[in-house]
Amino acid sequence: MKLSTFYKIYYLHRIKKAKALLKFYLLLIIPFRYLINIPFFQKKINLDNFKKNNMDLFDKDLDYLFDNFNSDKGNLYENQYAQPIKKTKNKIKAHGYSFFYEKYFLKIRNNNLKILEIGSFYGNATASLFFYFKNAILYSGDIFPDLFRYKSKRINSFFVDSSDEVSIKKNIVNLNVDFDIIIEDASHMLKDQIISLFILFQNLKAGGLFIVEELEFPDTRKDMNLDNEKPTLKEILFQIKSNKGFFSKYITFEQKKYFLENFKSIDIYKGNFNEIAVIEKK
Repeated sequence: MKLSTFYKIYYLHRIKKAKALLKFYLLLIIPFRYLINIPFFQKKINLDNFKKNNMDLFDKDLDYLFDNFNSDKGNLYENQYAQPIKKTKNKIKAHGYSFFYEKYFLKIRNNNLKILEIGSFYGNATASLFFYFKNAILYSGDIFPDLFRYKSKRINSFFVDSSDEVSIKKNIVNLNVDFDIIIEDASHMLKDQIISLFILFQNLKAGGLFIVEELEFPDTRKDMNLDNEKPTLKEILFQIKSNKGFFSKYITFEQKKYFLENFKSIDIYKGNFNEIAVIEKK
């Protein structure tokens, strides 16, 4: 983890809200806090080597794998968002998306797939998918790629800023890859959810799945929709399901037309706390 990443994840939001004296104090202690956290940074794991002594993981279900690799997509996990020095082994309740993923993934588990995850963070979900989909090529994008702690010949980790259309096009669209599955699990901000879906839906193969996690955040969390903009992605998806018209300044006419002509189904589920949308392409 770079110092700049450490600062942005753990202190930037506090500094923005802080008064002058507290701001000065925080800026003063950040280098020290970074240094004492270094021994607790997680080491990189080469999954091509790791799998040799863990072949049984290829037979496990997603709930087991999410739990094993500490992904919050499962039912229980250790808080991976705390500063490394503050992490404990205590398990807390996670999103509980495993059942929904398994419902769609089980029948294609052994296929030769190309899977994209936006918002990979440490890569814990990527490691889980590495063992679940033994024949898949995995693409993991994040605004902080230095956090990513796994490597393999089957994993491509890279930078992408999902709030920036130029970055999405440069770092994902320009890969010229058609994906079987796209998982959007990045910032959960209103604009980011919308542009990720409507830009990248064209990069999804026929019959492919586009999944949006924490779908309802822009409807329920002020920090994910600072200007209380409408419609949110959740509202757009419900309008589409109800055959109603919709307009968003973040969606071009061409993107809207392509989506409406090519989506097959939209399903929305609720996990332990939050909602997940699964959109299937014709």
